[in-house]
Amino acid sequence: METINKKKLKDTLVAYAFMAPALLILVVFVFYPIVYSLPLGFYNYSVVGETKFIGFDNFKRLFADGDFWIAFKNSCLFIIVVPILQLLSILIALMMNRKLKGTTLFRVLYYIPVVTSMVAVSIIWKFIFDPDGLINAILLRWHLISSPIQFLFDTKLALPTLMAVTIWQGLGYYMMLYLAGLQSIPEELSEAATIDGANGWHTFWKIKLPLLQPYIWFCSLISVIAAIGVFDVVFTMTDGGPDKSTYVINYYSYRQAFSILDFGYSAAIGLVLGVVTTIFSIFLFIYGKKGGGSIYE
Repeated sequence: METINKKKLKDTLVAYAFMAPALLILVVFVFYPIVYSLPLGFYNYSVVGETKFIGFDNFKRLFADGDFWIAFKNSCLFIIVVPILQLLSILIALMMNRKLKGTTLFRVLYYIPVVTSMVAVSIIWKFIFDPDGLINAILLRWHLISSPIQFLFDTKLALPTLMAVTIWQGLGYYMMLYLAGLQSIPEELSEAATIDGANGWHTFWKIKLPLLQPYIWFCSLISVIAAIGVFDVVFTMTDGGPDKSTYVINYYSYRQAFSILDFGYSAAIGLVLGVVTTIFSIFLFIYGKKGGGSIYE
């Protein structure tokens, strides 16, 4: 027994030794900034000015700030991408789950955007959506439009364009998760349904989709968190424009901190973002539990 305990202790220490570098990076660059930013929201803190405690003044200013509410509205609108992204991912996963030639290649192609830097991806899409870019060139050549579409310079089109880019990049990631879920479903269930006269649609709707609920719940949860916290695509493609139409909470917080040097106000915005994300996450978590969205049930 003593030998077994020593071996367990040794294995535990070895495991922590391997995890130590990653844990150290997380502590320094993730956990410490989060903890440090919590009290910062209650201070008037600037690199060039005097730091003083101001209580809830940053939050009072925030709720009276029109630009913040524009950013808040756009962050909430970004959640629209979640059901679209999940539906498309499930459909692609169903196609990739078939035993056909070339499916492995297509899986790799769909997943490449996931492992590609979002900044690099955004720069490429910025050129594609440019008035002189590929999409406008094709549409003009086919005489589908008479003048270039201002995808990134029209206040009504800029935000939907950014949403489309995030959907494109996220498809491969969620497709792989749903593909794993589909491959975990026993083939005997589908075969029994087919023998009983069920077609492909009934098999999917009555058997596969209910068994995918834990995956749908999990993917929706992390997709909502990512949608509310979107930043890089906005920063790279539109820089909040045109006319603040693509302001989101994360971008507005960044702008207050590094353009205006109002770090206290930026921290207050970050705290509100954390609260909003938590509320949406709790809602989805409760909904998932009620709907049987647990892998362990």
